[in-house]
Amino acid sequence: MTAFSPAIDSTSESAGSDAALCQWRSASWAEYCEYRDDPSNPRLRLFFDDGALLVLDMGWEGIDHAGFCDLFTMLLGFWFAQHPEQRFTSLGRCLLEKKPNKAAAPDLVLYLGNEFPVWEKGEKRRVDLEKWPVPALVGEISDTTLTTDLDEKKRLYASMGIPEYWVIDVRGNRVFVFLLQDGAYQPSGVSVALDGLSMDLLNQTVEKMVAESNGNAALWFSQQIQRD
Repeated sequence: MTAFSPAIDSTSESAGSDAALCQWRSASWAEYCEYRDDPSNPRLRLFFDDGALLVLDMGWEGIDHAGFCDLFTMLLGFWFAQHPEQRFTSLGRCLLEKKPNKAAAPDLVLYLGNEFPVWEKGEKRRVDLEKWPVPALVGEISDTTLTTDLDEKKRLYASMGIPEYWVIDVRGNRVFVFLLQDGAYQPSGVSVALDGLSMDLLNQTVEKMVAESNGNAALWFSQQIQRD
């Protein structure tokens, strides 16, 4: 394997600026596959975009990252409890691949409808986007990765044709929602995948979490979206 020590820990308390930590480098698809298939460090998160590779060594997940990630998983569940007519599947942190040019492992992965990845015995444990459709929405929990989440990863997900992208800024306590238009993401005040859910309500929920807890924030969110 090509020598490369990814000094990247998106949850470490000692981590420096996200711009310094998230260093993309030139690499081939074969080099990406070497990291992907190496069993020695299963906590690596990999991103590949037309010859550029990012390797994130997650280490043990930090409290803030875990808290936000679990919050948004709960929000999805509460949202669709109010919309039982909509079938949904959450596959956060799965590795998505569009060989031989694209790969990513988003924190949030949402499929809508009846076409969603199903693992079959003997298959590799990743989502082949040549076989399955792209998700309706992906998202990143941005603790020390905000710069690349709003730049390189944003372009990567757009080039993969994913209709909606969320970035949850852990340090800024805010949510960015982007919708794909003409091949590029544009900011939006509402979600399409979650049929009109406002960014304002998401931001209020994040504020609630910071003031109380992710569980209380999720329950508050569920009360705000209850149908009459």
